[in-house]
Amino acid sequence: MLASFDFVRQSLEIHLFFARIMKEHSFFLEVGFTRKDAGFTQKANEFRREFDGLLAEVVSISNGIVSPGVLQSGEVITQYTLKAEMASSFYTGVRIPTELTWAEAGLMGGGLMTVNPMLEKRVALINQRAMVLISALIQFKATILSNVLSCKMFTVNYPLLIDHIMREAKFYLRIVQKLQNRENINIEREALEQELFWNRIMAEHSKFIRGLLDPTENDLINTANNFSNEFDQLTAEAMAAMDKTVPLAKVTDDSLKATTAIRNFKAQGTQGLVECKIKSIIIPLLGDHTLREANHYLRLLKIFER
Repeated sequence: MLASFDFVRQSLEIHLFFARIMKEHSFFLEVGFTRKDAGFTQKANEFRREFDGLLAEVVSISNGIVSPGVLQSGEVITQYTLKAEMASSFYTGVRIPTELTWAEAGLMGGGLMTVNPMLEKRVALINQRAMVLISALIQFKATILSNVLSCKMFTVNYPLLIDHIMREAKFYLRIVQKLQNRENINIEREALEQELFWNRIMAEHSKFIRGLLDPTENDLINTANNFSNEFDQLTAEAMAAMDKTVPLAKVTDDSLKATTAIRNFKAQGTQGLVECKIKSIIIPLLGDHTLREANHYLRLLKIFER
C-alpha cells in the first residue's frame, strides 16, 4: 500500500503535469470548431476553466512537497510557456490565466517527509474531483471524434489528434485511479507500459508537426518525418519487449536517445513559433505543450534507466 507521503506527493506531481495538459486539450478543441458548433465551443471552454480551477488548487498546496526533479524537468512549465500562452491568447481572443504559470514558476521542491491527515484528505478530494472531470472530458472527446468521423462536424483538429488527446486523458485517469487506490507500482511493468504509450505519443506529435508546417518548410518537415519513423519503430520495439522478444533495457536506451533529440527539436520549434520565425498553422501553445510532454517522458526514462 502506498505510504501517505508518497500518495500526496505523487498525486500532486501527476496533476501539475496532466491537469495543465487537459486544460490545453480543451483550449485546442475550443478554438478548432466552426460557428455552427458554438455549443461545443462553449463546452470546451467550460472544461478548460474547470481544469484551470483544478490546477490552481493543486498549485496552491504543492510548494515544499513536490520533488525538485519534477519542477526542474520542464514538464510543469518551460521557459517558453508564458510567451506561448500570451501569443496564443492574442491570436484566439481566449483569455488564458497566465497567473497560474507565474505561480508554478515560483514553486519550490521540498524536503517534507511527512504529511498531516488534513492535507492527505484534501489531496484525496482533489483526486476524486479530477476523476469526475477527466471522465467527462473523455466522453466529450469521444463525442467529437464520432461526429467528425461520421461527417456531422468539421474541426481544424485532425481526427488522429482528437483520438490522441482522448488516449492521454484515459492514461491520466488510470494513473489517478491507481493513486487513489493506494496501489504500489511495479516499476518494470510500469516502464514497459509508459514506454509503449509515450513512444506512440512522440510518433504522433511528429506527424502533427509535419502536417501543420507550411509546405515551404522542407527541412523541418523532413526532420519531423524522420522522428515519426523513428518513434514508430520504437513503439514496435516496446510492443516486442512486452512479449519479451526485445530486452527492456534496449528499448529504454533507444527511447532515451530519441526522446532527447525530439525534445531539442521541439524546444527549437517552440522558440521559433513564439518568435514568429517558423511558417506554420501551429498555435504556439501546442509547440510548448508537446515540449512539456517530451520533458515528462525524458524524466521517466532516466528513472527507468537507473
